[in-house]
Amino acid sequence: MLLKSTRYLLIACLVLFTISLDAQRKGSVSLWLTTADRTSLFAQQATPLRFGSQKNSLPAIEVDDKQTFQAIDGFGFALTGGSAQLLMRMDKAPRAELLQELFSPAGNGIGVSYLRVSIGSSDMNDHVFTYDDLPPSETDSKLSKFNFGPDREDVIPVLKEILAINPRIKILGSPWTAPSWMKTNEDPKGGSLKPEYYDAYAQYFVKYIEGMQAEGIRIDAITVQNEPLNGKNTPSMVMQAREEGAFIKQALGPAFRKAGITTKIVLYDHNCDAPEYPLEILNDPEARQYVDGTGFHLYAGDISAMSKVHDAYSDKNLYFTEQMVIDHKDDAGLRIASPVQRLIVGATRNWSRNVLLWNLAADPENKPHTDNGGCPICEGAITLDGNKVSRNIAYYTVAHASKFVRPGSIRIQSSALDELPNVAFETPDGKKILIVANSGNSSQTFQIRYRNKSVESTLSSGAVGTYVW
Repeated sequence: MLLKSTRYLLIACLVLFTISLDAQRKGSVSLWLTTADRTSLFAQQATPLRFGSQKNSLPAIEVDDKQTFQAIDGFGFALTGGSAQLLMRMDKAPRAELLQELFSPAGNGIGVSYLRVSIGSSDMNDHVFTYDDLPPSETDSKLSKFNFGPDREDVIPVLKEILAINPRIKILGSPWTAPSWMKTNEDPKGGSLKPEYYDAYAQYFVKYIEGMQAEGIRIDAITVQNEPLNGKNTPSMVMQAREEGAFIKQALGPAFRKAGITTKIVLYDHNCDAPEYPLEILNDPEARQYVDGTGFHLYAGDISAMSKVHDAYSDKNLYFTEQMVIDHKDDAGLRIASPVQRLIVGATRNWSRNVLLWNLAADPENKPHTDNGGCPICEGAITLDGNKVSRNIAYYTVAHASKFVRPGSIRIQSSALDELPNVAFETPDGKKILIVANSGNSSQTFQIRYRNKSVESTLSSGAVGTYVW
């Protein structure tokens, strides 16, 4: 009888101990920190913070998971042709190790969950090409000569290696130009799409999506044209709102529907200074029926333009599809608070389902890029010099979100503080994530409040912290 009672007592003690551990774990907050002086680079702090009942007069970030906003699709980079080319030049083992770090959330991985690829070349390829290039004066309306060309040597193989690590990664495809024979100036740079080739160009997208699917690569979404108001890149193509709207409703949308393609159509894909561009297209019900949402960059304008479009058409999604973030080479510090505030916090607080930075990789001279209209200052999130890898500011900017805010997370309410810009999420497994940037010129001590509990933390000037509980 005593033995039996002792066994029950031990079981009861074990249950109580487990409950106690669980309660402690729920009260624990992990902090991943990057400081401007580089003493901590996306490093988990050894001592976790603890929620308690104390309250004081410190600035407070209130997190409220009862107020929810948009779902999150992911965070990542543009896998340009140049990025893929540099990756494929690495030896197999170090490339596999690097891809594991980039695309797995486990261990030291940062869990990149969204990629943008170019349909044909971008300005960060070593040369210009489309998937149906012809000699001058020739045309190919039936696209009988369509082929993936150089992308078979680098982009497609790298994507397959990435998909082996994360089969659910979302991929956005964006064209920099249509084939020259479809354009008004018959040149890769500038010009516009001739209306007589709307149907052929719509089939070009269909062939791209179906061809990638045949390779085991699902394209989740496409933008109709990268930077349609910029004809200065090499390659590039100008597409005014009325032209893009006409192309969508007359050719692209019907072609997708007829082919049974569910890949999302995202319009605009340019700066926050012209929200009237997507609104003009969305105001047309014939075009709007085919459109999933709008993509934005932030080289001009204010990020609040995304909310302006959301407020007009809340049933349509928003995506942040490109921004270059570079280190200041004359400064030994890492100015990470600024891009986290502008992009990770700014875009998601303005309804974006993702954040994509430009671009994944470049060499020490910011190559490869095209001539006479490529980007000689476009630093990669990583610099690749053969097998040697250097991690730059864009890498850490994305890491603070991508590792923890997994696809399917929901943005939740958090109070806005001027010198502590922040954004909060709830993950599919119920964890709370709070990303905070200290954009001020001095160290900031503050509270995080959640369900009548609070925890105190300090961020040095220019630092970024991701808090997980």
